[in-house]
Amino acid sequence: MYVDTPSDSPTHQLTDAKTHITKVGKFIRKASIDELPQLLNIFSGKMSFVGPRPALWNQEDLILERDKYFANDVKPGLTGLAQISGRDELEIPVKAKIDGDYVSKRSFFYDIYIIILTIFKTLKHDGVVDGNSDKIVSKNKKE
Repeated sequence: MYVDTPSDSPTHQLTDAKTHITKVGKFIRKASIDELPQLLNIFSGKMSFVGPRPALWNQEDLILERDKYFANDVKPGLTGLAQISGRDELEIPVKAKIDGDYVSKRSFFYDIYIIILTIFKTLKHDGVVDGNSDKIVSKNKKE
């Protein structure tokens, strides 16, 4: 992103995110290469491969909503059920509910399922919204 980009907002909340993202940055985000440093957090035990994505410091609404579903009681993950169910396209209450659904169903084989779907969704660039908050949906997608 360019230096003058607001640092206190997620990209999908910027009015015109395309003007803030460089060509290299666009590729990095679409390919999810920017997530590779999270592997250090996984190996150090601070994160897991699958779980609710960590909330940003200013996403108090997401944190409070996740509390209703016990989604803050598990380690955050590199990928999660919300990421394969819509990612940035989901409204906060829907995303928190899906994160809670993961917590109630989690198992080794469910994690493998989510990892496999993540690979396919990443290759297709599904659910990535950069500055197009009008694409955010309110309905709960069933898995």
